[in-house]
This record gives sequence, structure tokens and C-alpha cells, in this order.
Amino acid sequence: MCRLPLGNPGRYNQFVRILPRFIAPTLLLPLLSAAPAVAADDFLEATLDNGLRVLLVEDHRSPVVSFQVWYRVGSRNEQPGATGLAHLLEHMMFKGTATYGPRMYASLIEENGGQDNAFTSQDYTSYFVNIAADKVDFVIALEADRMQNLRLDPKEFASERLVVMEERRTRTEDDPEGFLGEELSAIAFKAHPYRSPIVGWMEDLRRLTVDELRAFYRTYYVPNNALVAAAGDFKAPELLEKIQRHFGVIPRAANPPPVKVVEPVQNGERRVIVRKEAQLPLVFIGYPVPNYASADAPALELLSTILSEGRSSRLYRRLVYEQEIALNAGGDYSYFSADPNLFWFYATARPGQSPETLEPALLQEVERLKREPVSAVEVERAKNQIEASFVFRQDSVYSRASLLVRFELIGGWRLRDRFVPAIRALTAEDLQRVARTYFPDARRNVGILVPIPPTPPPSP
Repeated sequence: MCRLPLGNPGRYNQFVRILPRFIAPTLLLPLLSAAPAVAADDFLEATLDNGLRVLLVEDHRSPVVSFQVWYRVGSRNEQPGATGLAHLLEHMMFKGTATYGPRMYASLIEENGGQDNAFTSQDYTSYFVNIAADKVDFVIALEADRMQNLRLDPKEFASERLVVMEERRTRTEDDPEGFLGEELSAIAFKAHPYRSPIVGWMEDLRRLTVDELRAFYRTYYVPNNALVAAAGDFKAPELLEKIQRHFGVIPRAANPPPVKVVEPVQNGERRVIVRKEAQLPLVFIGYPVPNYASADAPALELLSTILSEGRSSRLYRRLVYEQEIALNAGGDYSYFSADPNLFWFYATARPGQSPETLEPALLQEVERLKREPVSAVEVERAKNQIEASFVFRQDSVYSRASLLVRFELIGGWRLRDRFVPAIRALTAEDLQRVARTYFPDARRNVGILVPIPPTPPPSP
């Protein structure tokens, strides 16, 4: 199972810059007891009677299929005192049903030559299998089975909870970047559940019960809160019929409760300084910014590319190459975030450098964005990087399906066709205006990690 780094800036919910293009007429498929489906020679969408959304993309270049099930649930759907449920449930989804015993899911996929994986983010949980096209039928059966028949055995739960607690220790508590990112998120959000780590707080993990997890599963792992996507070597109408046969019998449930929390406006700089065993100082800076729903989202995405995409990016070039004060530096923006999130700036100091050197250098680049229009060369290079990635990544059937899902989750897969044109239409003046709007001093959140020597082992 894939475990995305937890707590680090820009390490989850990132916008993967890939997107297939389809221009298709509309066609109704009356053979299924589902809502009308829209189809083309290589694409089909449908909504089953139980609310399950289906997106299918034919790609006959190789005899493989990427089959994916996405649930609209992540750490933002958790309550205080019960953080980590979504991620722990992702682990438990591989622990068996009444039909397939513990650990049989991964074994069956492997025996049939496939690769399975999963991840949990702030906003959703995704499960996917890449497998030979003639083996996809049994994958559909497996996924439909665990959508409704997960065992959630108390002994398995107790064992897997320890695994997650250890994961938290190694990926957050013992990882300087993860630790500082978690601390900064906790001060940047006062009310919104984005303040909590995806992996959960250790105190919550210790007290979570299997009954809480079972209630969470029954609330969110329902067809009307899920989306199935597939890309690869199949006939879309035939595959839709198989999905209908297995998933269509799962009853629709009550719609999960919506997340209504709106983060209050930040009215002053917030700062956290942590001292921790580490090799080098770290500085993270985060500003509250809007998500995809804002007309400024494309400009924020383009700024993120200019700042951090590759070694020719502005922050890497300035702090690593020219000033030689950082080992790495960058920025990140979560375009697909369900709710407004943070725009991150971050840097790791070179040996011998201090946070007192690194923080002003990062802030100087923030002020430079507000003071000077980005050069035409930088703007054009970033636009080309974004558009080229859309094209190059189409060779992956996984990416073709997953990007349609990401756009579907924020309002509809057709939004993909507006993204590159919106990026292409931006000017240097747009970027300067957005920087001035969203990076004021009063909205700044600063996290600094000061290394301390390791604690000596106790004397024998």
C-alpha cells in the first residue's frame, strides 16, 4: 500500500500535471438500469442508480487496465478526538471480507500479475490496481466485495493500529520535515480539520476503537460517496455492464455529513519554533489561499511552478545555486484541495547556515514576487512545463484515469479542458496581483526547526 508522506508541505493533495483530452458527442446507453451515460469512441461516463459515478477511458495501446475506486473521504471528514480514522481504514481495507480472508486481496492481485496500491489524503481515499486487461473482471468483484463486506476484525484492528502508530513515529515524529509541517498546519488552521495530520494524532490513535472505525466505514464507504474510474484496453460499454453487475446491487445509503467548517480570516502572523534532533535547520512559510473554486487558482498554480518546478525554478536557483544557503528550496499549492488550503514556501539550510539566514531569504523572494513582475522567460517556461506534462503523462493509463477523477471531484471532469487555456491566458501582471493579494505579512505562518544534538543513550 502506498503511504504518502504525512505532514510535509506539498507532499499530499498535489496537482499532478497530467490530463488526456477527449472531444466527444453524447450517446445514451439504454441497456443498463443506470442514469444516462455519455460516451464516445474512447470515453464513457455514467451514474448508477445507487449513486456510484463511473468514468471509463479506452486506451488500446497496451493490453493493461488501471482500475480505481475513489471515496470522497479523508482526514477533513474526521472529528476532534478521532483523527486518523480515514487512514487507518485504508489499512484495514486489505484485511479481508467474509468472502476473501485476511491478506487475500493483495495475494490474489499478485498471483494474477497485477500491482495494487492505495493512499489517503486530506480530501479523499483512493485504491487502484494495474493489471492485464483479461484479468480486470475479478478486480471488479474484489473491489465491490470490500465496499460492503469488510470484516473489521478486532484482532486485526488492534494489530494494524500498532502498524499505523509506528508509521506515525517514523514518518512524522522521527522525520524533521514531517514534524515541522504538522506543527505549522496546527497553527495555520484554527478551526478547519486541515489542522490535523492525515495519519492522526498519536493520542487519538491509541484510543480509537473498532466500533468507531466500523461506523466510519458504514458512513463513507457507500456507492453514493464513491467513484469508479478505469483506463486501458477494454470496451467501455462492456466494462460498464460488469461494473453495474457487481456494484449496482450495493444499496444506496444516506449521504455522508458535509464538512461545513469555514476557517476564520487570519489577522496576524503566527509562528512556531521547534527544537528537535535533526541534522539541519528547516524553515516553512505558509499563507492561506483559495482553492480551485477561485478565479485566481490558475495563477497560484503557475506561481507554484515558477517557484519550485525543477532546478531551474526560482527558489531553487536563488537559494541553492546563487546564494548557496540552502540544500533545497521550493513552494507548493494544492490546486485540487476541497477547501481553501495553504501556499507553502520551504527550504532546508546548508550545513553551517541558520534559520536567521534562511527565513529572510525566503521572505525576500516573496516580496520580490509582489514588487517585480515575473520575467517573460520564467512565465513562458512554466506554462510550457504545465502543458507538456499534460501531454507526456498520457502514456500512463493510471494517470489518464486519476486526473479525470480529480477534476470530477472538484466539479466535473470537463473542467480539465479549461485548465491549460486558463494557464495560457495568465500574464505577469496577474501573478504580481495574486502575490500581493494572498501573501501579506498579516497572513503569514512561519515554522522553524532548530536542530539539537541527539540524546545520549543511558549509561549501562
